[in-house]
Amino acid sequence: MSKTEVQVAGPMPAGRATATRGASPRGIGAVRLWLYAVAALVVAMVVVGGATRLTESGLSITEWKPVTGAVPPLSTADWQAAFEKYKAIPQYELVNKGMSLDDFKRIYWWEWAHRLLGRVIGFAFFLPFAWFVWRGVIRGRLLAQSAGLFVLGGLQGAVGWWMVASGLTQRVSVSQYRLAVHLTLACIILSAIVAVARGLSPAAAMRAPPRIRIAAWGLVALVLVQIFAGGLVAGLDAGMAYNTWPLMDGALIPSAAQLFAAEPAWRNLFENALTVQFDHRMLAYALWALALLHALDASRRRAGVRGAWLLFGLVSGQAALGILTLIHQVPLDMALAHQLGATLVLIGATLHAVDSAGRRAAAEGGIRPSAAR
Repeated sequence: MSKTEVQVAGPMPAGRATATRGASPRGIGAVRLWLYAVAALVVAMVVVGGATRLTESGLSITEWKPVTGAVPPLSTADWQAAFEKYKAIPQYELVNKGMSLDDFKRIYWWEWAHRLLGRVIGFAFFLPFAWFVWRGVIRGRLLAQSAGLFVLGGLQGAVGWWMVASGLTQRVSVSQYRLAVHLTLACIILSAIVAVARGLSPAAAMRAPPRIRIAAWGLVALVLVQIFAGGLVAGLDAGMAYNTWPLMDGALIPSAAQLFAAEPAWRNLFENALTVQFDHRMLAYALWALALLHALDASRRRAGVRGAWLLFGLVSGQAALGILTLIHQVPLDMALAHQLGATLVLIGATLHAVDSAGRRAAAEGGIRPSAAR
């Protein structure tokens, strides 16, 4: 057998064992660590993005320059030129008119850091990816998955500018629709990276019954829906409108006149601050209840028990943090912790869902290297 040959010793088991067919066994560990490192950067990106939104810094840079934009203003003249461009948009005229150059610098640095982190993620993904492909470590199905992740990352950059552009002409903030899409796509990318990395884990896991597997992936989908709803809340500043719990404006369920004040009715789901916050609360209750039922079902069937209960614990902690953030009128530190919590819940849900499908190490699955590359 040649040095680069991989021999299939037997049939692959059911489940995700086939995920390891696209990687050289020697390189699986390195690829897995690389993907988890990129996932950690994406989590940081989501948190910094939340800070950018909460500090109303997202419109401070009015141009999209993917390459030269990495260099911030370096002189007083450069800073003044950037400030003059900001003065030309409605947010300055209607919200921040009269702000000083030092005040402008504070919001500028948040947005610049957010964009710089996006560039760092791009390089952190592409350079190791190219090296792994060149060395033959990534191939086959894993190559297609990794290339798909890279395409999603590029799309996210374009969506980010599409979001910013919505606030440069006729609005004083970005569109809540576009903000929610931008946040949700980031979280979809995060979930996909974690899923691919987990598929390369050497730890063995038994394939769970179909109902457990379906419920686990259903919870991942529901977490993403809740994150989208959270993006709408952030975009409308809806979290600051009603700061009591469990009642909203004195009622557990607001009146129909309040929930459907806008016409046509569907607009209330996206543009009525009260309805948007109410939906976010209801989705949180549903997610908590379904996570609990799923954990109980997993315990009864003795399949995926640890992951199911860990997910329920994460959901419970996130719900409690959301309530505290609300009743304290969305302070920056709590709001960012809540956004970080959302990514942790998503990661927990994704790991549990992937584990429920069953996974085995490459060697255990019948792929055996004859020699190192």
